[in-house]
Amino acid sequence: MSRDSNDAAAAFVSTGRLPPSDRVDALVEEAHRLFKGNAEGANADIYPSLARMPSDLFGVAVAGVDGALHASGDSSHEFAIMSVSKPFVFALVCDHLGFEAARERLGVNATGLPFNSLGAVEQSPTGATNPMVNAGAIAATSLVPGASLDEKWAFIAEGLARFAGRALVVDDDIYACALASNARNRAIAQLLEARGRIYCDPLDAIDLYTRQCCLQVSALDLARMGACLADGGVNPLTKQRAASADSCKRTLAVMASAGFYQDSGDWLYEVGLPGKSGIAGGVVAVAPGKAGLGVFAPRLDDAGNSVKGRLVARFLSERLGLSLFASQPDG
Repeated sequence: MSRDSNDAAAAFVSTGRLPPSDRVDALVEEAHRLFKGNAEGANADIYPSLARMPSDLFGVAVAGVDGALHASGDSSHEFAIMSVSKPFVFALVCDHLGFEAARERLGVNATGLPFNSLGAVEQSPTGATNPMVNAGAIAATSLVPGASLDEKWAFIAEGLARFAGRALVVDDDIYACALASNARNRAIAQLLEARGRIYCDPLDAIDLYTRQCCLQVSALDLARMGACLADGGVNPLTKQRAASADSCKRTLAVMASAGFYQDSGDWLYEVGLPGKSGIAGGVVAVAPGKAGLGVFAPRLDDAGNSVKGRLVARFLSERLGLSLFASQPDG
């Protein structure tokens, strides 16, 4: 393709810009103030470290594709990334294999079932699910390149570090708890193996997947990682490429379809953005061409999604004009 053709194509990419910086700062502060007192939901109790985390921790951050950061509350507090790792590993796998090969091996359709459902694999005609639920995410992790477990882990850790703009460290306490109590994920891996949908040793895949979920991030990190997806795969702070623009586009599509599990339709209806949640209370949302949003609030709803994270995302999507589906008459 010629330079002119590339320039022409680029002219049709983007969804505008954020409001002025002071307006974003004010709205992020307002969102934190409005929802700080909300006490709905409860911490995840599957690991002791998550259950005993102070429930009132609450951080909000927005990172623009121009590198500007806007934050309030406990935005620097670190927690386990958990399932919010899924879209970023999928983007890395798309880069490695190509997005069509990734779709063929993993599936991209929403399951409509809980995140750790065995039924999703059993009911699938091919055993493929979606990389935003556990079965598809474990399968995605099994596809990362490397001749050894250490090489595979380095691919994941270095890739997520490019998205965050800094090295991320594993929470050893949660990692040990997760390895000792992940019978459900081991069962998923065995079922994937029976359906021909896991692509390395199942035990290695479980170890890698568990480790990636235990990397420590903050709301600020998630905002930066979301901004990287929003900016065609380039980290707006470091200017380092984390993934290709094509891989980011496909990643946002699967986030939109299944990032909030069986509540993904409600999330998209309310917020209008691709997003992903995790059971430690993290939420990332992405406004392509504009910004990434990161929220941390440990209290979860019945589907395992952060209560305050959902409220903040809806509020800021409306006030900052982020929804992919919002429009005004022309003229």
